[in-house]
Amino acid sequence: MGRLDGKVAIVTGAGRGLGRSHAHLLAAEGAAVVVNDLGGEWDGHGADQRAASETAAEIVTAGARAVANFDDVADWEGGQRLINQAVETYGRLDILVCNAGFVRDRTVFNMTEEEWDSVIRVHLKGHFVPTRWATTYWREQFKATEAPVGGRIVYTASEAGLFGNAGQPNYSAAKAGIA
Repeated sequence: MGRLDGKVAIVTGAGRGLGRSHAHLLAAEGAAVVVNDLGGEWDGHGADQRAASETAAEIVTAGARAVANFDDVADWEGGQRLINQAVETYGRLDILVCNAGFVRDRTVFNMTEEEWDSVIRVHLKGHFVPTRWATTYWREQFKATEAPVGGRIVYTASEAGLFGNAGQPNYSAAKAGIA
């Protein structure tokens, strides 16, 4: 019996790294998990559904419930589809972990506008968009039941947002914004 039995969680950027660890832990504690990941490279280029699919399959193999999602969390409709998938698949949403992100390291004087914008987009907008749709869902649940919903949101930030990192002005700014 886990602490999260009966709960439903979404983890963005859950195909690898910290997000993958979040997804496995939530599942081990009993939550059904929607594993979201575009499957891009470390710098955000490309897309490969294997990362999310493999993480979801590992969770299912371990005896828990999980499904993969490949939506772009910084896309308005993609974020809504992500939330809808959790509710349609498992009947509810209790936890949103916003972890998706990538880096495009470069010093300020060598950074392109696209390198700046893409990192700010995935980190800041990629935290806002799913949060917007999750809170909309929770608000509607409260209106329908007049009972506390108890939804939880966890954001992944970094000390880079507090102290900055050489060669990461975009990432540091994004993480400061999240914090």
